[in-house]
Amino acid sequence: MNLRFVEAFYWVATLQSVSRAAEKLFITQSAMSARIAALEDELGTVLLDRRDKQFRLTMAGQRFLKHASRLLELQREIKQEMGGEAPPEVQMRVGAIESVLHSWLIPWVEQLRGEYPALELELSVETTPVLIDLVRRGAMDIVFTASPANAEGVRTKALPPMEMAFLGNAKIHRKRVWRMADFADVDVMTFQRGSVPHLALVDQLKAAGVQPRKIHAISSISAMVQLVQGGFGVATLPLAAAKRLPDTSGLKILRCEQPLPPLPIHANYRVDPSSGNAELVLKSALAFVANS
Repeated sequence: MNLRFVEAFYWVATLQSVSRAAEKLFITQSAMSARIAALEDELGTVLLDRRDKQFRLTMAGQRFLKHASRLLELQREIKQEMGGEAPPEVQMRVGAIESVLHSWLIPWVEQLRGEYPALELELSVETTPVLIDLVRRGAMDIVFTASPANAEGVRTKALPPMEMAFLGNAKIHRKRVWRMADFADVDVMTFQRGSVPHLALVDQLKAAGVQPRKIHAISSISAMVQLVQGGFGVATLPLAAAKRLPDTSGLKILRCEQPLPPLPIHANYRVDPSSGNAELVLKSALAFVANS
């Protein structure tokens, strides 16, 4: 039995889409359909119900999915046993929000390359909703987001949350200690509308009975930083990101009586029975963040 055909069926069934599975395995849809058809011919049964546009496995397809998973796991075990001590080739599609990018992602990737010299990385920086959609569709192997994916077939692991802080202009925002009421006199910038930091800020200001002049939703950390430097207002950023900024001229972290709620970080990934790469990468990320 051709295990490439088994793998094709596994991902079509898991992602519930021929096109998504083809994207996952870097092949065309026609090649994917041909592999499924060849597997069905070999098994002598129909695995996918093609009577309408709604994705559906046949009863035989549902039964074979369990066998497919075990076959791919067995293939993985054999490769590991027969491969000796050779370092694994790690091909990984990783996605992250900007807060992670500007805090610890780059030094972690550098360490990951040292751990796995054969690393082949595809890195995307997007918002949480976009990244969750990508991992749900199988277009990303692991994504670091501010919310859990909560999707079938996607596992989630909570990472340590990020401490948040207000960033101000040293010449303009001179108060030694800021109260929540002080933010009524300034424009405040935070991440895109509806994001975890945006909702947390709005809730905190509302609880304190404070209405700032404006709350601006900015998706780019570098844009917020430049706006703060230009005197546009103050910004909420992960403290680790603020400390790692390449150009901090004229900036200061505002000392506040009431701290901002921390930003939760979640690693979301799909389990691949033919490869333990996602688990290896997640283990590396957890260890790096814990020791940072």
